[in-house]
Amino acid sequence: MSHYDVIIIGAGPGGYIAAIRAAQLGFKTAIVEREHLAGICSNWGCIPTKALLRSAEVMHLSTHAKDYGLKIEGTVSPDLPAIVARSRGIAGRMNNGVGFLMKKNKVDVIWGEAKLTKASTGAQPGEIVVGKSSKKPMEPQHPAPKGAKGEGIYTAKHIIVATGARPRALPGIEPDGRLIWTYFEAMVPPEMPKSLLVMGSGAIGIEFASFYRTMGVEVTVVELMANVMPVEDAEISKFAQKQFEKQGMKIILEAKVTKVDKAANSVTAHVEKKDGTVEKITADRMISAVGVQGNIEGFGLDTLGVKTERGCIVIDEWCRTTVPGLYAIGDVAGPPMLAHKAEHEAVICVEKIANVPGVHPLEKSRVPGCTYCNPQVASVGLTEARAKEAGHDIRVGRFPFNANGKAVALGEDQGLAKTIFDRKTGQLLGAHLVGPEVTELIQGFVVAMNLETTEEDLMHTIFPHPTLSEVMKESVLDAYGRVLNA
Repeated sequence: MSHYDVIIIGAGPGGYIAAIRAAQLGFKTAIVEREHLAGICSNWGCIPTKALLRSAEVMHLSTHAKDYGLKIEGTVSPDLPAIVARSRGIAGRMNNGVGFLMKKNKVDVIWGEAKLTKASTGAQPGEIVVGKSSKKPMEPQHPAPKGAKGEGIYTAKHIIVATGARPRALPGIEPDGRLIWTYFEAMVPPEMPKSLLVMGSGAIGIEFASFYRTMGVEVTVVELMANVMPVEDAEISKFAQKQFEKQGMKIILEAKVTKVDKAANSVTAHVEKKDGTVEKITADRMISAVGVQGNIEGFGLDTLGVKTERGCIVIDEWCRTTVPGLYAIGDVAGPPMLAHKAEHEAVICVEKIANVPGVHPLEKSRVPGCTYCNPQVASVGLTEARAKEAGHDIRVGRFPFNANGKAVALGEDQGLAKTIFDRKTGQLLGAHLVGPEVTELIQGFVVAMNLETTEEDLMHTIFPHPTLSEVMKESVLDAYGRVLNA
């Protein structure tokens, strides 16, 4: 039996950041992982998908070389095995990087599958039993890191659950790994399909739709709600949809897949529309992107009496569960299910355990969301509709990218910046962007909101010229009738 101050279950973005911060604060720390360091984000999510999308971006620029005064001899075509190999190589690099960070910070890695057996009772620490992993690794190149501990009994006063989430499956339309994919299979296709049906237009669905469409695949997206990317501001969603459709993507809104017929090498989806009619759509492959659900099963939460709701662990503002000494962070603790939210919760959780002065609860309204499709979409805070629902008297500013010199010079001038302010106080309530590199721009608004910046502060801030960031200031100016370049 080995004893620690803090044990984390799960080595994804939340888990490994919690381990590093705990070690920095002087806690004897261990992290338990059953499959791969760095979690889904670095191995099968955030990072490798961006590698695929970067290949798509280069492909797009290559096929439009003449727009930039360049000639490319011959046709540009995707080399799928090379694209996938590059993406997987980057995932491996991230995996190795987290291993290095664990060693650097003297965090013990325990390789195997954890089961909670005892809760902390004040005098007695909590206990977990680590057994052999029942999870078959997706890739053999991510074995247990050198020096990792293995099966056994481990105790700690504080145990943090960071087990992440997995793709949600709809009854009767479960992914089979061959004809119906999750994001796992979509990331490593053995061959490029000629046609693809994407069920769900959230970040995962629309990013894969964007990647495959750029690669020449005929893509149809089916979305249950009235807008693509339904969590985004409706105006931004509609703008993005027009761009997707210009690229040749077919989008069917307010519709649902009710049934899927499988053939030898294709699927036929029965798509029920708002008016009750059913359209049959045949495609080589289908991606199920209808959300994710927390990994809460099979490791003892029910035995200890941990409260869960809607497939996630219930926590308070300090990430404490209903069981003393047990905490939860990241996707398993509920939305927004984003890696950067998990990392921030990790720091909050550990610093609260250590009684670090000045630690603050997570403010979910200030967690930015980013979608890396073409064009990119990014946002923080309230949408226009939500701001009105909350009772705010608002001012709204807008500024198009086609009036921004840098965007025009880049040849990427289709986009929109939108800002929402409280009319009485000047408080920035929300910021919403669609266009080139907006996932890098949004952080400016996040900082502004975190510092409780008003419109006056933003208008007095000097934005460098020529940059895409100027659309941010112009949208603020527009909200107050002072726009300069439109």
